[in-house]
Amino acid sequence: MSRAEAIVERLHALHPKLIDLSLDRLERALAALDHPERRLPPVVHVAGTNGKGSTCAMLRAITEAAGMRAHVYTSPHLVHFHERVRLAGTLVTDEVLSAALEEVEAANAGLPITVFEITTAAALLLFSRVPADVLVLEVGLGGLYDATNVVARPAATAITSVSMDHMDFLGDTLAGIATEKAGIIKPGVPCATGFQAPEARAVIERIAAERGAPLLERGRDWRCDPVPGGLLYADARGEVALPPTALPGPHQAENAGIAIAALRAWSPAWLTDGAIARGVASAEWPARLQRLDGELARSLPPGFELWLDGGHNAGAGIALAAHLPSWADRPLHIVVGMKKGKASGEFLRPLIPFATTLTAVAEPGQHLAMSVDEIIAASGGVARPGPTVAAALARIAREERPGRVLVCGSLYLAGEVLKAEAGSPA
Repeated sequence: MSRAEAIVERLHALHPKLIDLSLDRLERALAALDHPERRLPPVVHVAGTNGKGSTCAMLRAITEAAGMRAHVYTSPHLVHFHERVRLAGTLVTDEVLSAALEEVEAANAGLPITVFEITTAAALLLFSRVPADVLVLEVGLGGLYDATNVVARPAATAITSVSMDHMDFLGDTLAGIATEKAGIIKPGVPCATGFQAPEARAVIERIAAERGAPLLERGRDWRCDPVPGGLLYADARGEVALPPTALPGPHQAENAGIAIAALRAWSPAWLTDGAIARGVASAEWPARLQRLDGELARSLPPGFELWLDGGHNAGAGIALAAHLPSWADRPLHIVVGMKKGKASGEFLRPLIPFATTLTAVAEPGQHLAMSVDEIIAASGGVARPGPTVAAALARIAREERPGRVLVCGSLYLAGEVLKAEAGSPA
């Protein structure tokens, strides 16, 4: 366990709940730190249910392709806690993050505060001290009362696709969830949004209108469509020819489009068509249809491919399913593990028709892992027990013809798989 992770474990004692959506505790802590949230570079604030991480990756890649420096704040981490904070293009070191966490802890003086709030305060403190040209800020959960929403006036905001997820915190209707996500919309600040179901779109449009925020909607104000050789982005300012996205999957065209629309609405002097194209072609984001080539992948016989995706809700299942027809040339073996409380049946339903085999797993170290039996029940009895990724891969290698193996269903499972890929215990 790193020093930062040990500090985080200690900080859990400051609040009885892991998640308690509110801004009061964080605002108090930030005031004690002399308001680092007011001394940040221009912020692009990103909310949504699916695609936030990929959109943030696109924003960072485009910024860096222009020769600019980008801070990035994302969550959750996959393997190491410090993955959440990138300072001017470089992952924060454990030493620097630990010192910031301890500084916030001291300023908080033992008062109730959640771990995510204190981590956000530490990140904002670092972002205020290290020069950069952009801060890409990903919402942790929801938007309206998320800790990242202490930034009063970002340069632009973005809302990716909204779907049913985290209903225990955000409500059990699409309109209610969209209301939470649209909480990041600020008066006069442009907001780019991707495809939305009518119920969610109506909420976002209403809130943007109430706040006088220019709203850039996919299909109405911008588009990013596949064309031979790549993509074509277009909005009122004109067209930009793009190469294929470095991130696989047809849904990444939309994530690229949201990032581009947000940046063009902000319109920093450094943004050029060339930087946009280079960024789209170079963006990286682990566990988003990532092909693996480490120890786990090498455990499979020749002819197999091993892929990893952290998608875990109904919208992610639909997005994954849209990519699977391109894999119809070979058998597809889906290995799924999920977090407790997730709508596993909704995630699995669009994937099952493409699966040659479906295996349910729960890794020993996987945070809040749903049981194998629950996943099998959610699949309608189609899935078979792993019960672990290693056991599932061994069975597939032993019994099935060479093809593709897709491990999916949880970012926490993805983290365990990446540990195993690197040779660490899963």
